[in-house]
Amino acid sequence: MVSEKRKKELENLLNQNNVKVGKYDLINSSLTHPSFIFEKDFQKNQHNQRLEFLGDAVVGLVVAEYLFDSFPEKKEGVLTKMRAAIVCESSLADAARKINLGKYILMGKGEKMGGGENRSSNLADAWEALCGAIYLECGLLVVKEFILSSLFEAVENVIKGNFGDFKTRLQELIQKSPEQEIEYRIIEENGPDHDKDFVAGVFINGEMMSKGAGKTKKEAEQGAAREALVIMGEVE
Repeated sequence: MVSEKRKKELENLLNQNNVKVGKYDLINSSLTHPSFIFEKDFQKNQHNQRLEFLGDAVVGLVVAEYLFDSFPEKKEGVLTKMRAAIVCESSLADAARKINLGKYILMGKGEKMGGGENRSSNLADAWEALCGAIYLECGLLVVKEFILSSLFEAVENVIKGNFGDFKTRLQELIQKSPEQEIEYRIIEENGPDHDKDFVAGVFINGEMMSKGAGKTKKEAEQGAAREALVIMGEVE
């Protein structure tokens, strides 16, 4: 059962995003981190991993349909790259941060004390799970509007051509000045071995220019390269 206090919190979140539901059980589950369930010894199926699985598919479908309809001239390979850029962890985490989703996620004390409310993997997972819950409660049309409005900036960046291999683009720019050397370093690792988050830094001539986070070292490096391109005015 969802308490009245919790219902009010979730209702506030949904109202801000033009979503209305009759029941809050699925919404609450979507914003329940596994650490909360394991710590409280509740039933394991009450956390958000199953809804995240569904939400991942729903988000992929909505974005794929949007790109398919909007870019009839694009080939499958380009559309695949565009979709990957839009639904990557950093984009989903950004969408979650815009609606302050972290404060609504229930999690264990250890996870919370470790900065779990702002961890990109937690935010991206919860946002996808929320999409899954909205889909089940409200249907495809409602969740489609929520997804596309939430990912508006990521979609706009892709439309402007800001997608793909940011490391290659940065390398090409740096190589224009032979005296500059570029290096990527993993400067931080968080989480257990089966669910790690990585933070990578881009170093130009030994000085760090930018950082990026991701579930893999490669994704973190791509994020760091993208931030460097933003600083250089090459990407918005």
